[in-house]
Amino acid sequence: MKVDLVPVELLRPHEQTIDKKVNELEKMTHRWGAYVLPLVVDKRTGVILDGHHRHQVALRLDLLSLPCVCVDYLADDTIELEVWPNSSIDNLSKEDVINAGLSDTLFPPKTSRHRLSDHLPPIAMPLSRLLLPAYSPSDES
Repeated sequence: MKVDLVPVELLRPHEQTIDKKVNELEKMTHRWGAYVLPLVVDKRTGVILDGHHRHQVALRLDLLSLPCVCVDYLADDTIELEVWPNSSIDNLSKEDVINAGLSDTLFPPKTSRHRLSDHLPPIAMPLSRLLLPAYSPSDES
């Protein structure tokens, strides 16, 4: 899986987060001085599929970009969507996830659970790099 740096302003959550988990993850991120797991994002819409708490940490730290695995969510049948046990929602479609992210009407925390055919690659993206704008080959022209 390819990991790209994506500008934070392009990322759109579809779920709320849990403050306690964001606080814990922020402490760990400072300790590591890096992001150690990429987010999973729909490449067409920027909707976050996995990594909502990491996204919230980025907003707190004023990061400009985040490491992401960009997928074609609606077209990729290998990406499975489930509803977490004890969720207040009984069923969910991929379209529901995209619509929530695009409308800013967020689902409660831990509503959707995504499974990918490949495991996310471990990374060590330094925070100092994430304070810089995302680089794209088109920036050279």
